[in-house]
Amino acid sequence: MLPLSIFSVNLLSDNLLLLASVLVFFAILITKVGARFGAPSLLLFLLLGMGVGADGLGLKFEDYEVAESIGHFAMTIILLTGGLETSLSETKPVMLKGILLSTLGVFLTTALTGTFAYLVVGRSIGPLGATFLGCCLLAAVMSSTDSASVFSVLHGKRTKLRENLAPMLELESGSNDPMAYVLTIILVEILESTKNGGTWAAVGTGAWVLLVQIVVGFLIGIALGHAAKWLLDKISLPSNSLYSVLILSVAFFANGLASLLFGNGLLALYVAAIIIGNSLDHTRKRDILKFFDGMTWLMQLLMFLMLGLLARPSQFSTIVWPALAIGFFLIFVARPCSVFLSLLPFKDMSPKAKAFTSWVGLKGAGPILFALCPVVAGLDGSNEIFNIVFFIALTSLILQGMTLLPAAKWLKLSYDEDPEVETFGMEIPDEMGMLRDHTVSEDDLANGATLRDLNLPHGIRVMMVKREGRFLVPHGSMPLQAGDHLIIIMGDSDD
Repeated sequence: MLPLSIFSVNLLSDNLLLLASVLVFFAILITKVGARFGAPSLLLFLLLGMGVGADGLGLKFEDYEVAESIGHFAMTIILLTGGLETSLSETKPVMLKGILLSTLGVFLTTALTGTFAYLVVGRSIGPLGATFLGCCLLAAVMSSTDSASVFSVLHGKRTKLRENLAPMLELESGSNDPMAYVLTIILVEILESTKNGGTWAAVGTGAWVLLVQIVVGFLIGIALGHAAKWLLDKISLPSNSLYSVLILSVAFFANGLASLLFGNGLLALYVAAIIIGNSLDHTRKRDILKFFDGMTWLMQLLMFLMLGLLARPSQFSTIVWPALAIGFFLIFVARPCSVFLSLLPFKDMSPKAKAFTSWVGLKGAGPILFALCPVVAGLDGSNEIFNIVFFIALTSLILQGMTLLPAAKWLKLSYDEDPEVETFGMEIPDEMGMLRDHTVSEDDLANGATLRDLNLPHGIRVMMVKREGRFLVPHGSMPLQAGDHLIIIMGDSDD
């Protein structure tokens, strides 16, 4: 008997918290391994879930409907955080590029990959693969760049990208998940209608539904984003933590209201989050992002672990070659073609930047989550689709996720970010100036050993001195030592 085969994962399980705590604990520990070998943490979460799942140590989890619900909830948190972190001043110059990639790029990727799958390997991947619409469904599920994976990789290292690539890639990955999800839902409904005797007229209905989803989702996001902005400016809450909870409630409301009115809930909350995030003052935004950063890590961790538990590697043997064929076509043909065609009007963007954008077609939890839709709908052959998407996502995280930053360096599109300023927990409002730290060297003491002898320029003041773990209040005659840390403030001076 496998070590964990006596356990099962369900919401009513007495051992749910015990199992979750152990899995989360080990998932956090393996991030150190990922940092050492350059593997994305999310890939390790996925592998951990597979390792302890039914084909690994025997932990049973087979509730696809619960997985879809939990995954959708996690996706709302991830997109909400991504929207709050999106700077309109940085995104505005690349907004059209990002929108084209997340709309036209998704359609082109779906069309190219779906056609390839139908013509080359369709009949070897089950009942859905035998139809063109079924292959398009498979392609639509994988057509987006996974936001969780991109945010994790780009924010995981202190690396900057040239040609304003980072905001464009984050905008694309945040806004194309909703597009891919809408396409997936529409194709599932069309396939259900044709299975029940419907006609291709359902395709026209699907196109109309797609338009309504995008327009309604976008308008509700704008309306609720500005309403939340007005509310945050008017009210004063007794605790700063309540602002984060308020924003969370607005995001859930945007998601639910848009869905109720036949719009795209994920798009609505993402647009609302962008508006809210760009209206917050720096101090409040910093506190809110700290809250959501922890929430996002937890959601990513739980979602990847859960999807890993659903995987059945023992079933992969029948889909390995079709999955490799589709995956390599998607990575090396469909994604580059969709990127270069979508960005064709932008002559200011170098071929190297377009090539790197093509490589940032990471698949991850998003496509796997979307692949649950046909499974929950009960379409024939949906399990094969799920296994293929899971295998391709795993391949993408290994092949692209582990080489993303090396590729940026090889293409000379990245540079190291300035080291983070150490302020030992001290924070000041932006209008007061900037905090910086400085380590005293022997050269600094060449003209004298006191603080006064440093002859600091006007507008610079030493606020605190840290020496051997102790904090000292500075004064002009204070003797300094090499290795002392000075916390200085740079601002306007009246002398």
